[in-house]
Amino acid sequence: MPQRPPARASVLEMILLGVTVFVPTLAQGAILRRPRMVRLAARFDTNRSANRTLARLRRRHGPGPVSVNVLGRRVLLLLSPQDARHMFTATPASFTPANREKAGGLRHFEPDGVLICPTEVRPERRAFNEAILDWGAPAHRLFPALTPRVREEAQALLALHHGSGRPLDWDAFSAAFWRVIRRVVLGDAARDDHRITELLAALRADANWLNLLRPKNRTREAFLAGVRAYVDRAEPDSLAALVAATPSNKATEPAGQIPHWLFAYDAAAIATYSALALLANHPEHAARVHTEIDGTEPDRPATADALPLLRACVLESLRLWPTSLAILRDTTAETTWHDGTTTPAGTGVVFYSSFFHRDARHLPYADEFEPDAWLDGRNQENWTLAPFSHGPAKCPGQDLVLFTAATFLAALLRDHRALLLLPRRPLAPPAPLPHTIDHTTLRFALPPK
Repeated sequence: MPQRPPARASVLEMILLGVTVFVPTLAQGAILRRPRMVRLAARFDTNRSANRTLARLRRRHGPGPVSVNVLGRRVLLLLSPQDARHMFTATPASFTPANREKAGGLRHFEPDGVLICPTEVRPERRAFNEAILDWGAPAHRLFPALTPRVREEAQALLALHHGSGRPLDWDAFSAAFWRVIRRVVLGDAARDDHRITELLAALRADANWLNLLRPKNRTREAFLAGVRAYVDRAEPDSLAALVAATPSNKATEPAGQIPHWLFAYDAAAIATYSALALLANHPEHAARVHTEIDGTEPDRPATADALPLLRACVLESLRLWPTSLAILRDTTAETTWHDGTTTPAGTGVVFYSSFFHRDARHLPYADEFEPDAWLDGRNQENWTLAPFSHGPAKCPGQDLVLFTAATFLAALLRDHRALLLLPRRPLAPPAPLPHTIDHTTLRFALPPK
């Protein structure tokens, strides 16, 4: 049987995709959010428009992937759960996470990271990441030591909020969460090392331009030298100390894995802050969360199975408003898709997260806040949901991130309740949940409960 290529988007469809999908996605910042662009995207709910465009593409061409021409490169847009599952499960055998565009961005600050490394060294670097992050273990070995640090920073944020008399805003929340990130990844000595965060932010801002800008070598080397210094210091009960103590070979580039953890953890801050907004506008779930928190001992270290509902709320925040706007792959071999179409090696593949996460055709609660779906098994084998990616390349830091986010929220909400002051439009029924949210303009009050 002769090979059949995927359907191709027409010129008019390409224009519509450019206006509603590609331009808004790139404008918001794939690597570091641009606040003004995020604000504009939320105002016009650009993710909703993008999702409508992709749904229109599916109605016209069917559920198979659609081929589009992006600046001369042939790229596939996935539209079905079956093709999403194929992409995730066949990574890295037939799909490389080191997608050309992704590599162009991430090389600015994590040139040795596992996501963009050559195929021949990926197994060693992936195994090293899994070893440090305790992937597959019942609980990360550092949970007992990290719990008081996370709670301490949440208490400091509460004290700042109540002492200032001003609403809790994103700047204050982000600064507090970054103190947590630095302490978890680099150690307590990095708590107030704002320079290393600023260097990373500068590099990530350039990374938003993907392949269009060359890396700033001096800035990158200053950042990486700072990371290596913390590994050399190897402060106990930090990921940096585990990096220093874990056997590795030269190909692993141990310290070179840390920049990605810092980068990925920043997305967790956005998801945690957005989850706070959801709880503020869903009192029935907030009441259950308070019951869950009250059932834990305030001075006891968090465990792997602690705070399941809070963790589910963070996952639901990531489903409703993905921090990874798209998951990218490149094919490494000829690939046959669910509809029988075939594409050659070197084809770019796009899983547009918001489209799949909010697809009412495959998700009855697409536009609702439904954290229980992460607890009762409904989301377990749903390949349209990938808040931490899926399959063999799934983020090995998922449990550590959810532990941090849930522990931080629990410390904020143990004796307080969250009131959403801005936006005034409620993020709850009967108003439909927006597909795009501007986390930078959310404002809260945290009065005693």
